[in-house]
Amino acid sequence: MSFLDLAKRRYATKKYDPTKKVSAEQIEELKEIIRLSPSSINSQPWKFTFVTNEVVKKELASKSYMNENSINDVGLLVVFSVMEDIEHFEQRNISILPEAWRTGFYEPIVRSNGDVATKSWMESQVYLSLGYFLSACISMGLDATPMEGIDRTAYKEILAQNGFAPLFAVTVGYADTSDWAHPTVLPKLRFELDEVVQSI
Repeated sequence: MSFLDLAKRRYATKKYDPTKKVSAEQIEELKEIIRLSPSSINSQPWKFTFVTNEVVKKELASKSYMNENSINDVGLLVVFSVMEDIEHFEQRNISILPEAWRTGFYEPIVRSNGDVATKSWMESQVYLSLGYFLSACISMGLDATPMEGIDRTAYKEILAQNGFAPLFAVTVGYADTSDWAHPTVLPKLRFELDEVVQSI
């Protein structure tokens, strides 16, 4: 199946089939794929937490607003987090990069704009990995849903993440064919090509 066909098929699943779970082999493959995600200057300011423990998953689900049922119905929840401390990030991640990347890009273009802008840039790198991950899921025949509707503070406490702040989560599983949002029921809606793509 071509990537275009996969793109037409992929959607944010609202209802999962609780009887079909992601296999251990698929989870290990997804872990390796997400590790290889691209980021600006290979900065990698992230942590990806794969949650399969039902007790922990249920606790996270209760802090996920309208996404609670979806999380409870799947066997895998992946939490995407960003490094919190800029100094630690620079010592661990930036210091090992080629000098030209540090002095030619990071320091004059990112860091010079202050802490708020730097943290925003770091979060943007985590979001880059999301698109990569969603594409990987559909290529493996898995359905997935990105969710910003989570209580970030509660997630951080539940996961006991020291130095990382959760940004969003993704459920991964198999869609229930009765899902009201399934493309066979609710066709994918996008703006026309000439409205969003410009050719020069």
